[in-house]
Amino acid sequence: MKRIVLASSNPGKLAEFNRLFADVGLEVVTQGSLGVADADETGLSFVENALLKARNAAAATGLPALADDSGICVDHLRGAPGLYSARYSGTHGDNAANNAKLLRELDGLPDAQRGAFFICVLALVRHAEDPAPLIAEGRWHGRVLTAPRGTGGFGYDPLFLPHGMTQGAAELEAATKSRLSHRGQALAVLHARLADWQRDRT
Repeated sequence: MKRIVLASSNPGKLAEFNRLFADVGLEVVTQGSLGVADADETGLSFVENALLKARNAAAATGLPALADDSGICVDHLRGAPGLYSARYSGTHGDNAANNAKLLRELDGLPDAQRGAFFICVLALVRHAEDPAPLIAEGRWHGRVLTAPRGTGGFGYDPLFLPHGMTQGAAELEAATKSRLSHRGQALAVLHARLADWQRDRT
């Protein structure tokens, strides 16, 4: 079975991607297990950062590499937190502080001005200098709630109400969220194109 390196050490992502690639005969391993350090995310877009991470992992291992970059973009804030979603409050990964800051920034705004979307970009490269990477994107539109709801999910999920739904992202069943979410959409696009990508490698 051929291997692909995942530009992450997250075990949840590893399991998710291994399920995705299993039916095309590919095994996913994390960059951490191969001693690869994280890339500097200096891009100005989700696509650029995903590519930076994928190329870094491919260069360090000599293997094809997959990376993702994701976040939430709020209309009223001109797309912020955007690329800085995970460290919006100043500390990387402090979900409570990030959510509290977002609520402060939108305090008093009516629902009609609280539009937002989650975005996930996946980048798959055959090698570090691949000129034709496979890019898959998913967007999940909705609005920012005025207070957290639900106990599921992570990140900004407690503050996000998807369009056309009465349940927030943190209130949805895991299977439903996986199917509808930005990451679920991007994974579906990637999976649909994997067969062509495999042929391109030969």
